[in-house]
Amino acid sequence: MFSAKRRLQMIEEMSQTTYDVLIIGGGITGCGIALDAATRGMKTALIEMQDFAAGTSSRSTKLVHGGLRYLKQFEVKMVAEVGKERAIVYENGPHVTTPEWMLLPIHRGGTFGKWSTSIGLWVYDHLARVKKEERRTMLSAHETLQKEPLIKQDGLLGGGYYVEYRTDDARLTIEVIKKAVECGAHAVNYVKAESFLYDKNGRIHGVMCREQTTGKTFTIYAKKIVNAAGPWVDVLREKDGSHVGKKLRLTKGVHIVIDQAHFPLKQAVYFDTPDGRMVFAIPREGKTYVGTTDTFYEGDRAHPKMTREDRDYLLRAIHYMFPSVRLTEQQIESSWAGIRPLIYEEGKDPSEISRKDEVWQSPSGLITIAGGKLTGYRKMAETVVDLIAKQLDGAYPPCRTKHLPISGGDVGGASRWHTFLSEKVAEGLAYGFTEKEAKQLVQRYGTNVDRLFALARTYDPNNVSLPLDWYVMCIYALEHEMTVTPLDFFIRRTGALFFDIAAVRQLKEAVIALMQSYFHWTEEERNRYEQQVNMALHDAVIPCDEA
Repeated sequence: MFSAKRRLQMIEEMSQTTYDVLIIGGGITGCGIALDAATRGMKTALIEMQDFAAGTSSRSTKLVHGGLRYLKQFEVKMVAEVGKERAIVYENGPHVTTPEWMLLPIHRGGTFGKWSTSIGLWVYDHLARVKKEERRTMLSAHETLQKEPLIKQDGLLGGGYYVEYRTDDARLTIEVIKKAVECGAHAVNYVKAESFLYDKNGRIHGVMCREQTTGKTFTIYAKKIVNAAGPWVDVLREKDGSHVGKKLRLTKGVHIVIDQAHFPLKQAVYFDTPDGRMVFAIPREGKTYVGTTDTFYEGDRAHPKMTREDRDYLLRAIHYMFPSVRLTEQQIESSWAGIRPLIYEEGKDPSEISRKDEVWQSPSGLITIAGGKLTGYRKMAETVVDLIAKQLDGAYPPCRTKHLPISGGDVGGASRWHTFLSEKVAEGLAYGFTEKEAKQLVQRYGTNVDRLFALARTYDPNNVSLPLDWYVMCIYALEHEMTVTPLDFFIRRTGALFFDIAAVRQLKEAVIALMQSYFHWTEEERNRYEQQVNMALHDAVIPCDEA
């Protein structure tokens, strides 16, 4: 249904269909709109010029969080809304979202004082309607150090302890678009919107598209067209001749990944930096990742990279808050850089610009959505599809996504997740997986794990040079997640390039060989994809101004 081999056939179908709505942009916002529209019965299509989630939606801090820091900017409405939304995201996809207790250390002279933190977290709990068992606790200095002994002791007054939600942003996006396709949407990656088509009244009614791997062009017609292109929103508005009024300001955020052997963080921490900003340090899968930076950006939107300044800034932040951690640049295993498409506010620093979303419509009828947070994707989608439903004058039902599990998330509710996990891990042992492998598969794929277990029966170690777990993940990614390139697999489908870079180095040739056999690539195509993987491995470690 969502196979890479069916992709060109799907493009052929899309070129012969008139849709109710066509979405440009396969990040979390566009995929959320596709899901909402499809579940209301609209004939829905989505195109993405790179891979799904390849832009901002695979390069965030990987938190579905309530936005505590927005309280400081008096963004009360945003805190209330995204706080409620994160609980919905968790309930509908507990395999890709998990509660994570966050420690906010309070130091003399720091960003947050003890009293203001206590009040702020109390307000946060109530605005976000946080469950009773997840409400904030205030800690003494001693209790704070018990939670995380690496924290700077000098000037430590105590800490706030509250719940955020950790996610895999790219997998969340993939699961949302898979659910949209299951509900009838047509979605393809590596298709670029080249230009718009207009009727005799100047109303937009189609898009001239280019398939990126073959260069072939085709058209898609739709009654409503949505620009959800993230950092490229203004590029599309220029094509529409409607790039006036509000515009985007792009900022860049960088994260670095260190092995726990060098940075043995026990506890997620949200901490002060020497320049008065706040940064996260989060343990994940045997690694600790730290971020983010926040600087204005005007470079290549498709390939933002870490600079020496970004790297050194984060290392200084770590040394400042965790003085016993003696990290050097050589101990950084990986990194990623992402772009935030924010709505421009004159005179504001990057960290001060609001993260709120806005929707507007051009004279041609092009609907644009920009700004916003990962956490609020479902509500943003509801706003856009409500507008479309009103304009189409159809008898469309109201939003249906609030209680709709995404692909892999139908485990009977988040409260059943741990029972489901233990049951499926036990099943995985019978298919030849180790307990660790089975657990990782269930956590990554949720209820879809049965398909991966079934693929284990086709595994022949004499013909495949991949371990069993990597083999089933790769085949599943090709057959059910429209994976077109090795980097789609190593970054968006597994996150391995960020959190298991050693495995990417070890297994890249075997994965590329399997994909070459699947797609019948020429040697020239194979070499091109191998070069892309090697470049990504290089860029993850070496700052672009040291290359």
